[in-house]
Order: sequence, then C-alpha cells, then structure tokens
Amino acid sequence: MSLQSSLRAVTPASSSNPAHLAPGGALPDQAAPTLESLPHVEIRLDHAAKTLWTFMRPSGRPSFSPSLLRDLHAVQQDIHHLAVETDGALPFRNIVVGSRVAGIFNLGGDLSLFAEKIMQGDRKGLRHYAHHCVDVVFANADGYGHGLTTIALVQGDALGGGFEAALSCDVIVAEKHAKFGLPEILFNLFPGMGAFTLLSRRLNPRMAEKIILSGQMYTAMELHEMGIVDVVAETGEGEAAVSDYLARIGKRQNAHDAIQHVKRMVNPISHQELRDITDIWVDAALKLTEADLRKMLRLVNAQNRRIATPEPKSVAS
Repeated sequence: MSLQSSLRAVTPASSSNPAHLAPGGALPDQAAPTLESLPHVEIRLDHAAKTLWTFMRPSGRPSFSPSLLRDLHAVQQDIHHLAVETDGALPFRNIVVGSRVAGIFNLGGDLSLFAEKIMQGDRKGLRHYAHHCVDVVFANADGYGHGLTTIALVQGDALGGGFEAALSCDVIVAEKHAKFGLPEILFNLFPGMGAFTLLSRRLNPRMAEKIILSGQMYTAMELHEMGIVDVVAETGEGEAAVSDYLARIGKRQNAHDAIQHVKRMVNPISHQELRDITDIWVDAALKLTEADLRKMLRLVNAQNRRIATPEPKSVAS
C-alpha cells in the first residue's frame, strides 16, 4: 500500500521540491513507478504513535538496486507533497526504516552494477547512481526536510550502504544478532555514500577513519557501547523496542522535536558535501584493477549464495 493510499492523494504540480527530491529522479532506463504501486517498499501508518513505518523489500539480492532506490525516492517525494498540501501538518512525526528480508537489513550498494559500470568506464552512470544513494541518505539525516525523526530498525545485517542508511537515521534500534560493517576496503574502495560524514557526526573523524579502514564486522552490542546504536533489542523484538521508544518520546514530543532541531543545527549534514564525496568515490572506483573487481564479485557471489540467487558473471582475467 502506498503512502497516498494510506493517507490521501496529493500531487500538487506547482510545489517546489528540495534538491534531493527534484523531479526527474528515475535512474537511467527506468520509468518512475506510480505511487499506487511501490513493489519494493511497504508502508504502514500508525496514527496513534504518529509514525510512518517503511520496510524495504527488494527483489533478488537485498541491496540498493536502482528499483529500490526509485521506490524510496518516490516515498520521499510523496511525503514532501503531503507536507506542502497540509502546510506542514503531517499526520506523523516519526519515520521508521526497516526491512522485510529475514536476517538482512541491507547489504549495501549494487556491486554487480558497480562492476559493470567500472568495466565500461561509465563515469556518468556511476555518478548518477551514487547521487541517488546519497539523496536517500540525506533525506533521512535531514528529517525529510520537515523536522521528522528517523529511526532505523535493524533486524539483520547492515553492510556497506546498508550501514550508511542506518547511520543516516536519528536513532538506530538493532536486534542483538544484527551485524554491521563497511567491507569496501576489502576490494580497495571506500564507502562513499555518507559513511565518513555520518560516523564523524556520531563519533569523531579519527574513529570514523579507523572503522572504515578496518573492514571489521561489529555486533549491535559493540556499536551500542561505542554510542552508534541507540537501543539493542532481543532477537525478534525489534518492532516492540521501537514502539517502546516511540511511547517514551511521545510523552515529551515537544522537547524531543526541539532537540532534534538543535542537533541538526549544531551538527548539520550538507547535501552538497555528500554529493561531492560521491564524486571522489567515483574517481576511486574507476581506478580499481581487475584483481580488485574480482574481489568485489567474490563478495557478490557470497551474497548471492546466502539468498540463493544466480551468480553474476566473473571479470575476465
């Protein structure tokens, strides 16, 4: 069910979108979906808790494929249109971002697409994909431009861009079994869709660099002790933990909203900075060797075996 079906249809053609919600957002060779059909994002509105629950449900490997990014972008546009139509009086104050893939939040960027674009030397395609990723990240970090609190519900592994997506939210609630990591260093690249900016915001630049260069996997409890994960829940109790958190902040919603506003003012995230970093990422990606790409595709193959999908073609040696 789409956001508009859950609430009401609003598509004011004259409204002005923020930069990250600009029209014409479909990825190359992909038609933008209608808002009545978002096959890769499930939406549920909890009126009582003033919360919009969204769950990623990508087909195939649970990564940020062009189709998933397109649907997430459509939800962002829908929220902005509704805010314009209601003069900011949205029926929700919080957005939860979760996943319907058992044991996996998100495995990150579309590595098969990366390898293809790199082998083709397609700078424009890589840059376009990367910009769409950070547009989604920025919307979370910026409260969708309407002062909303974003909550990542991590009920499984969050790797690469999946970890970055969780970090982009104001609050991270993770089930105890969830694992987090930035594996890009294993194939001689770095996570370019916000990791350094977002980790620096929660920790400091030195720790952000250490985490990125380590390629290490972390448990939810380890990240909780570091101050990255806010709430650790028992396995299977993530949604209940989010509901408990929402109930607590609901008793002091005015103060909570004000603090979120102050946090964004004191430690802002720049949309342009995120896009500029992706340009550095594109330059680095295009310098990868065939040996690096083989390592990347070995990771893709491991992910495919995990979810039993066809393996991609190997890079010619």
